[in-house]
Order: sequence, then structure tokens, then C-alpha cells
Amino acid sequence: MAAGPLNNGFEALGAIMIERRTFAAFAIALTLSACASTGLKVSDSEFTSLENRIDQHISVLASDEFAGRRPGTIGETKTLDYMRSVLEPAGFVSGTNDPANPWNAPVLLANIKGESALAQFKIGRRVIPVDPEAIAAATEARRALMEDADTLFVGYADGDVDEAVVSERVVIMLSDPGKSPARRAALQEKGPVAVVTVVESAESTAQIRQFQMRDRLALASQADENVSVFMAREVLANVLGETRWAELLELADASKGANDFVPIPLSAKLTLDIRTDRREVPSRNFLAKLPGTNPDAGAVLLLGHWDHFGECGPEGAEDRLCNGAVDNASGIGLMMELGKRLAAGEPMERDLYILGTTAEEWGLLGAQAFADQPPLPLENIVAAFNFDTVAISPRGSPVGFIGEGRTPLDAIIKEAINDIGRELAPRELSEPFLQRQDGWALLQRDVPSVLLSNAFGSEEKLTEFLSGDYHQASDNPGDIELGGAVDDLLLHELLIRRVADSAVYP
Repeated sequence: MAAGPLNNGFEALGAIMIERRTFAAFAIALTLSACASTGLKVSDSEFTSLENRIDQHISVLASDEFAGRRPGTIGETKTLDYMRSVLEPAGFVSGTNDPANPWNAPVLLANIKGESALAQFKIGRRVIPVDPEAIAAATEARRALMEDADTLFVGYADGDVDEAVVSERVVIMLSDPGKSPARRAALQEKGPVAVVTVVESAESTAQIRQFQMRDRLALASQADENVSVFMAREVLANVLGETRWAELLELADASKGANDFVPIPLSAKLTLDIRTDRREVPSRNFLAKLPGTNPDAGAVLLLGHWDHFGECGPEGAEDRLCNGAVDNASGIGLMMELGKRLAAGEPMERDLYILGTTAEEWGLLGAQAFADQPPLPLENIVAAFNFDTVAISPRGSPVGFIGEGRTPLDAIIKEAINDIGRELAPRELSEPFLQRQDGWALLQRDVPSVLLSNAFGSEEKLTEFLSGDYHQASDNPGDIELGGAVDDLLLHELLIRRVADSAVYP
């Protein structure tokens, strides 16, 4: 599960109730529903067997041998080979629809790490260098160089600022916690040479600089060459003088929230020299397909991210390897066992695709790459079900529903939850995670995508994980709760068999 929210909104789609108009159609639906009821009840011994099989997958995928499953490493190769070794004997074939790249669809990533950032202001003939320790900067370009650029103070303004005023200048904005990323992005669209965000303290700048100096991944095809710079208020006070800086702050505070601030050109010019270490990282999405009986009926997609961070523990710690057992070896293990059960049952009308995405932890990158170059038309995907961080809550826990109210799937999902005897968790618990999971990348392309999981059914259990093992070296295989995961598997088995039949879900 990705660490934080992404930007942009999404307009909800209305739910579609399926109307069965004839007795024959009703009889077909009833029969198919009965066939699908293998997902409703299993014996305790079979339930335990499913727990054990998912646990075995976690033990392999989250073992030290897989080295934390970081994209572009031996851990990736081992993970993709393992997924194929599980699904191919079950009857799956390559889902890439690309003979040159069977099973694994190439995704070219870029590893980005900040190297250095130098800045100096000039007022008239007076040059004011900025201590390199007092600045943080970010760009995905290998080098960003600008000399004596004009500066413009915009206070708390955002994209409402006139493009002609912003273009080709360095825009200086005040930080506003929770709103700054969106404001900065809106200002970047106006064409400035850089956006400087003025944060409260030198400590904040140091934290940002520390983050920018770490390795991070991006899609190589979507390099963001915008320049973002961060400085503390005391830096601007030193450059402009405390009296002038106090005047600017007073003007900005007076108009905060009113959107009527008039940008103020400053006398200071800014020179920047920012260098970034950037190298390409070849990675892959895993794609398997279980052919249906009717190639023209569309497809159902199961997806989960296979990646994790590799080493992410603190420097000097005895254990720095982040094995990613719950996040997301558990989701991959569940998805593979579900795929095997569906393959072993009656053939389904619609094709079933299984997608293991790369680089979810860096912003849903693999899911974006899939949406950019899908192996089938996106409009042919009638439903997508995401599996992420599923080993949280015990058997009998409520179901968290991410994507509720945003696809035509609501009615058939709620019917399945009711038929299997589970409760729907409050929407308030799952809604904050909408943009932090791979399904969001598909929803933005109008693919009906949801995440149904015990993980978002208990606030207590979810909070315990997020404040504990989440994205830590302690997320190891071992004593992991899998009762809720098996509940989720059985729910999806019932639901997917219904969705995979056009007589039940047109």
C-alpha cells in the first residue's frame, strides 16, 4: 500500500442495478449463483488449509532470499518466476499478449536521487549565498541551472495566479500544511522556472532534504522536470531584511483564504544549480490469463502489487531488510490461491487476468504503466479487484469497500457480501485510502475498480498495523493473522464467478 495520497479528484459513477426481465434469465442467474456458492461455506479444515497455503506463499515471497522485492533487483526476478511457477500449472497462460515478452510486461523506471543544490540571491550588486544545508530541492532532470531569475512572491495563492505574471519567474509561496502540494502543482502548470516553498523552520527543510537525497523511483516516460525548492522563513528574512519580510507575511496572512492576493515582484534575483543522479531501472509487471469460454464477453482483472522497498530500515540497524510480508506478499498469496481455485472450478465465460504490479510503493507506477499500455482494451475490463495488505483482521471481520459509489459494481458486491454472511464496514474507514492503492490508477481511466478487504474493516487492527510494522523491517513472515484473508478469498470467489458471467452481470 502506497504511503500517501495522490492528487486529483474523480467524479463518481452511478451504481447500476441489474434487472432480470424474464423467467429464463432469472433461472440462469439462480443456477449460476448456486454454482458459485462454493465460495459461501467451506469446512473448518479447508479454511485452515487455505490459511496455510497463503502463509506458505508469504513465507517464500517475504523470505530474505527475495531481498525485499525491490524493483530492478534479483528479488524482482525471483518474485515473477515464483508467480509463474504457481499459476502456470493451474492452467493460466501468459497475459501480456506480447510473444516477445511472455508473462512479464516491461516497465521502464528511473531511479532518482538528489545530489546537490546551490542557491544564491542577488539584490543590486549585493550577492547573498544560501547555506547548502538551508535548502532542499527536487527535480527529476539531471541538472537544473538558472541564473539571476526574477522572483515573485505569491503568499498563499495557487493556480488562480495569472500565467503571464508567473511564467519565466521563480515563484515564492508560503507553506500551508495539507494544501501545499496541490498549490505547488497548480503553480507549476503556469510555467515558472521554479517554485520556492517557504517552510516554517530549518528543521523542516532538513527533513525534506533528507528525503530528496534518498533513492526513489518514477516512470522513465513521465519525468517531472519541474523545479521545487524549499527554504525556511529565516532565509528569506536574511535576504530581504526582517522588516520587508514581515510586511510580506502580514499582507499574505490578511488575504489567506480570500484568493485575492496580488503577486508582488521582489527586488531579489535567484541563481540555482541543482544536480540529480538519474539512472534507468528496467522492471516488469506480471500478467497471467485464464481464458474464458467467450472471448467477446470481456474480462475480469485481479491485481496486487508484488514490490516492496528492499532495504529500508535505519542506517546501522541490525535488520535493515524490509521483507514486506503483510504489504504485500499477503495480497499476492491470496490472489494466487484465488486464481487456482477459480481455474479448478467450472470454466467461466469471461477471461480472467491476474496482474502483479511493480513500483506501487513509489506512486502506483506499475498500475499506471498497465493503464498506459494494456494487453487488452481497457473498456473490455468489466471489473477489477485489487488485493493489498490483506493479512490484518481475524475471521468474521467486516469488509472494507474502497471504491464504493464510484463504479457500477456496488449492487452485485453488496449482494455477495450479504449472501456470504459478512458485514460492510463504515465507509469512513476505507475512503482515505482510495488514492493510495493501485485501483486508483484504473479508476482514473474509467475502469471499474474496487478493493474489498478485512484490512479496512477494523479501525483498531488497521491502526495497529499502520503505526507498527507498516513499511518497517519488522513486517516479516511468521505469526500472521490470515483468517480475514481467507474470508476475503471466499467472498471474491463467489463474486468473481458472478461478475464473470454476462447472464448475471451484463
